[in-house]
Amino acid sequence: MACEPLYYWSGTEYEWPKHSEPCSWKGRLTKAQQHAALEIDETIANGGELLVWAVAGAGKTEMLFPGITTALKDGKRLCIATPRADVVRELLLRLNEAFHPLHIQGLYSGSRDNDGTSQFIIATTHQLLRYRRAFDVLIIDEIDAFPYHHDETLQFAAKRAAKENASLIYLTATPREMHQSLIASKKLKHVFVPLRFHGHALPVPRLERSFSFKNGQLAPNFIAWLKERKNPSRQLLLFVPTIRTANETIAPLTELFLSEKIIAYPSELTAVHAEDKKREEKIKKFRNQNIYALVTTTILERGVTFPSVDVAVLHADHHVFDEAALVQIAGRAGRSPTDPDGEVVYFHEGKTNAIARATKAIMKMNERAASFAEKGEML
Repeated sequence: MACEPLYYWSGTEYEWPKHSEPCSWKGRLTKAQQHAALEIDETIANGGELLVWAVAGAGKTEMLFPGITTALKDGKRLCIATPRADVVRELLLRLNEAFHPLHIQGLYSGSRDNDGTSQFIIATTHQLLRYRRAFDVLIIDEIDAFPYHHDETLQFAAKRAAKENASLIYLTATPREMHQSLIASKKLKHVFVPLRFHGHALPVPRLERSFSFKNGQLAPNFIAWLKERKNPSRQLLLFVPTIRTANETIAPLTELFLSEKIIAYPSELTAVHAEDKKREEKIKKFRNQNIYALVTTTILERGVTFPSVDVAVLHADHHVFDEAALVQIAGRAGRSPTDPDGEVVYFHEGKTNAIARATKAIMKMNERAASFAEKGEML
């Protein structure tokens, strides 16, 4: 709150413990991941800045493990900051498994273990306002995402939270023009990973022009797609631009699903959005495959992993779906090595520049991935 006082410690700097074997993860990195992991590890060991540009599904979290291990062995304090609470919860689950039994705190609005005194913290970028010169290593996930990208206050908080000689790691699948310009002028060191960890290409979105997503009506071509999907056993992740649209879509979808016997019970279809008090519970049920179809706003556009889903964007021409959002949404599909070919469809009333650029960006990334793969550099 604006009236809440903030304090910082001006005494002797606290010495954090050194952990001899902090990482319990037994997996293996691909050649592409190893290349990026080495750059991250060196930056964490020696300081400086590094941008990791990796496609959705490349395995950015796993690439961090060697560097995090180095930091903890050296007695450094580190924080992974991300714009959204849902991503904090996702990362907390994965990193607790990879660095068990280390105590990792997750800080976001409503979190319980929230005193913020742990050596290893995962937090929303808003929580960085609590810190001053606190972290030896600061990793900012999804640096291009709203609200961090648009809010200079959060960018100021991130700089203040890091120590003067801290290591700064930026993660993104869709770097903004500013970062691409810094990369091009060699003012920002970067490492590029164009290939998903399982070696398959990103799903290229199919574009469907559609005019009937109003007043509780579903577009005929959307209905046809639902009936004719290549793999109906996949769960459905349906993106809409607003909370109102999410709520209005549930009734006609439920009626359609039951009449066409797409699902057996209405409870297997629900909506989730930022104001939903049960959103954490619903997302968990969807991840555990207890919900067949989930209608969502952009809160799930990035940072969450579901093993086998088809993705549709309704009203893809809406202004909330910019190029970065559409690329990230497409990246929710095909993330599993056992099912790498999920479908992605953008339903729109007229193709926007964002739709065109997003589709082009995905195709270009696939071309670069194929080129790297042919050379044997990234497999």
